[in-house]
Amino acid sequence: MNLRIKVCGITSREDAWAAIDEGVDALGFVFCAVSPRQVSPETAAAILATLPPFIAKVGVFVDAQPDVILETIARTGIDTLQFHGTEPPSFCSQFALKTLKAFRIHDHASLERLRDYTTAAWLLDTFVPGAAGGTGHTFNWDLAVRAREWERPIVLAGGLTPANVATAIRQVRPFGVDVSSGVETAPGRKDRLKIREFVARARAAAG
Repeated sequence: MNLRIKVCGITSREDAWAAIDEGVDALGFVFCAVSPRQVSPETAAAILATLPPFIAKVGVFVDAQPDVILETIARTGIDTLQFHGTEPPSFCSQFALKTLKAFRIHDHASLERLRDYTTAAWLLDTFVPGAAGGTGHTFNWDLAVRAREWERPIVLAGGLTPANVATAIRQVRPFGVDVSSGVETAPGRKDRLKIREFVARARAAAG
């Protein structure tokens, strides 16, 4: 199982390189004003300019306008898009980059919308009223197992930590895992030792 690991909410070069040095496959940069992990395009561009090849550079947006997204792509060099809002399928399919659509999961009805989206992967996060993500709460992983039946790559998010990521991977067998608050000392400030432990346990569980 070739598991992909993404650390989201990167706000500094130091945290980006700490994650890369510990073996992650992707970094997430949040371009959403209401997020405590928001990063400006200028800051993201400065970080991205220092990164090595073969690391996925993911821009996270919440109901942003297409022109804002296109400008951010041009200014930063992100190579993957992740949509966390109410973006319809037609919106997600208009961009040239690989795209993930995030869904806030809390019951079986939450899964109904997934098959409307032909994005490169579906990211399953936890439903928390008023929050688009990064809440630190898990959801019922049996629902993620159900979503795998539809044969599209699943990225598991929502409350993952070094303590529970192995259990999550063994249960769900996802394409990838996405962690943010679970490897932080404060919103937007990553803890290298937590990243190291998260990656080691995730890789071991994936076999």
